[in-house]
This record gives sequence, C-alpha cells and structure tokens, in this order.
Amino acid sequence: MIRLTAKCAVSEYCRADIRKMMSRWELPEGVADKIIKRLQDERYIDEQRYAHAFVRDKFRYNHWGWIRIEQELRRRNIPQEYIDEAKEEISDDDNLEALRKIIDSKRPTIKGKNEYEVNAKLFRFALSRGFSYSAINQVLHTDIEE
Repeated sequence: MIRLTAKCAVSEYCRADIRKMMSRWELPEGVADKIIKRLQDERYIDEQRYAHAFVRDKFRYNHWGWIRIEQELRRRNIPQEYIDEAKEEISDDDNLEALRKIIDSKRPTIKGKNEYEVNAKLFRFALSRGFSYSAINQVLHTDIEE
C-alpha cells in the first residue's frame, strides 16, 4: 500500500494501471479491490483527474490525435463522461496546428514516386497517430494549395 501511495503521489494512475501493477505482485483479487477502494477514498486515484492529465500529456508530448487518446482511455475503462470532459481541453485549432506540425516534420523523411504517394503515406502516418480523416484531409489539402 505504501509503495502504491508513493507512486500515486508522484504521477496520475487510473484503476486499470494500479490493478495491472498489483497483478504482477500476485495479490489476491479481494485484497487488490480493497487497496484500490482505499486509494480512491483517499483521492490518490481520481479517474476524472487522470483523464485530463492523460489528454494533456499524450497530446503535447506524444503528439497523438483525439481518436487514439480516446481509444486508450476507453481501454483503461475511464468513464465516457470523463473522456468527453477531458476532450474539451483540445480545441479544433490546436488539433489542426499539431497535425500540421507533425506532417511538416514528417514530410522530408517520406520517399515516394510522386506527390500522391507521399500524401498517401503521410495520411496513413497521421491516421496511426489518431487524427481524424477530415482533419488530415484538411491539412493535406491546404498544404497542396500552398
């Protein structure tokens, strides 16, 4: 318990992260549930706070798009209301600007026979980062016009 409270005091964790840590320690299921309950009661674990921190970090530092961020939060069983609330931290303009920077930095490294092939590779790359079709199309279309 002390090890987990120390970890939670330093960084944000959700129930799924803590459960995964405890599964490596081979704790009985009932004990794990009690520990998670206590961590939540003492506000070491707060999934709403976790969702906001996760969105900020993955958008700023990992350069993920909203689709990938949302998928990862769902995989961690974060309630949809917290996901939707955290989503509001990323404006559409910020999303497009981040995508534009990612594409501009990736473009020189992409090899292709023609502009169509290069754009197709950039499109697939941006999709893998979790950006939407419409945002990618908008950014690539704007780059082509310029």
